[in-house]
Amino acid sequence: MNKPLEGIYVALTTPFAGDGISTAQLKENVGRLNATSVAGYLVLGSTGESVSLTDAESLELVEAVLEAAAPDKKILVGTAREWTKGTIDFGARLPARGIAAVLVRPPSYFKSKMTREALRAHYLAVADASRHPVLVYNMPQNTGISLEPRLVIDLASHPNIAGLKESSGSLSFLAEVIREVSDRFHYFVGSGHVVYPGLEMGACGAILAVANAAPEMCGEIYRLFRAGKKDEARRLQLDLVPLNKALMETYGIAGLKHAQDLRGYAGGPTRLPLLPVDEAAKREIAALLRKQGLMTS
Repeated sequence: MNKPLEGIYVALTTPFAGDGISTAQLKENVGRLNATSVAGYLVLGSTGESVSLTDAESLELVEAVLEAAAPDKKILVGTAREWTKGTIDFGARLPARGIAAVLVRPPSYFKSKMTREALRAHYLAVADASRHPVLVYNMPQNTGISLEPRLVIDLASHPNIAGLKESSGSLSFLAEVIREVSDRFHYFVGSGHVVYPGLEMGACGAILAVANAAPEMCGEIYRLFRAGKKDEARRLQLDLVPLNKALMETYGIAGLKHAQDLRGYAGGPTRLPLLPVDEAAKREIAALLRKQGLMTS
């Protein structure tokens, strides 16, 4: 069954210029990505350093992507705040049109009190109030909270909860959820390590940070899989793993942005407290890009 939001999404980075954001550079990045086979873009995700942005900056970035995105690309927006009303209020400030869904990570500052009941109440309140469909976001490596599969299955029955981005990389999580949710539910993997196996097990796509630097590879894995060329898709997945590991596990957002710079995108600096990568890391990243034919010089 085809789903409205299926495919590969780029979890966009945020270009900075001095102390501010650079919407011009973001538009340039999106303009280049429009020519690839990705399904769309996530603005204000973890990769976009959303926790280091003001609300005013965040809304500017959303408007920039809406302006720059090609008509066939869908837009997802991260709206999470550390309290329920804050999440609802920020979502209400988004444009009414042009946004396919909002992505909501769990509040995590009071993580010891974020019981299943507290998280359920939070997500149901957000879903009730949101004029956009809601994607639940599981990213325990950042939040310190691992959503339970049974909670996700429970939330999936809400008519305005459209799916899940699951970034722990757990295939057992996928297996437990996917067999119990309805066909309308979108299950996105959020790790470049498991795009192919995720699709094989029933995921409808992926929302990926590594796609900022390698949109061609990420999009091609999905295209090959859908075309039934699974051996080719599997080989490309194996090629993507070392690049994803270096950029997203070893060096993080600063490494990803350097890879963007090497490929001619606007990566640039991260915002403190994130630090730039060193020269050894830059050499390793360049070598990985060359190995995959993503950089020739």
